[in-house]
Amino acid sequence: MVDPSDAIDKARKAVTERAELPGMSLMEHLEELRKRIVHSAIYLAGGFIVAYAFHQRLYGVVEAPLNKLGIKLNYTHPMDPLNLYLQVALIGGAILSSPFILYQVWLFIAPGLYQKEKRFVVPFMAATVGLFLAGAAFGYFFVLPGALKILILGFGKGFNSIITIEEYTGFFLSIILGLGISFELPILIFFLAMFGIVSPKFLWKNIRYAILAVFLVAAIICPSPDPGTMCIYAVPMLGLYMVGIAVAWWVHPSRKKKAKEAAG
Repeated sequence: MVDPSDAIDKARKAVTERAELPGMSLMEHLEELRKRIVHSAIYLAGGFIVAYAFHQRLYGVVEAPLNKLGIKLNYTHPMDPLNLYLQVALIGGAILSSPFILYQVWLFIAPGLYQKEKRFVVPFMAATVGLFLAGAAFGYFFVLPGALKILILGFGKGFNSIITIEEYTGFFLSIILGLGISFELPILIFFLAMFGIVSPKFLWKNIRYAILAVFLVAAIICPSPDPGTMCIYAVPMLGLYMVGIAVAWWVHPSRKKKAKEAAG
């Protein structure tokens, strides 16, 4: 027999939790969004200034994979070197300021979360920055050198390579940023599952479509046409998808509901 006092306590707790979610009008949401964008822009500008003070060292990091092959960058426009330094400083500043920008993102979505869900702020920021850096490092130390060797020393060995700053910068960023963003897949699944949009059962049931989607993304961002390099892109993303299924199981409302029912 159910104790009436327990039922009253559960109802009161549910009402209290729902009351924790403040209602906001459309204009209030837009004002909050504007505020977070302005703060993020300020943090990005600060990171850019700090990174530009070290733009020569950052350029050395970008140029290092080519230097190992004995290749120097060329430019066809007087503004190309300056543009390179600005792009490198902007990316460096974005990475440097990313924890502060992500905190602004969290502040924007936090009003829609229960108090118990807001405790994820530190794991969210740590995982987001860590996964992006892991993807960028994977691209820089493994994918980029391998792609350069295949494309320049392999397919291009019978030709004289003249690699310009503009073309190499785009190639470099497509790999580093592409893999960095791709490694954020568990974070995306985390939020989709937490809000009940997807479930671990749904993710597992449709894994064949996920594999197809991963290889399509790998084919788009992969700089080399050979299947081996494409698999280097795809395999980590598939692994992250499996991690995402585990994350979805952990945060999905249905599991929490069953756990509460079992405890009750």
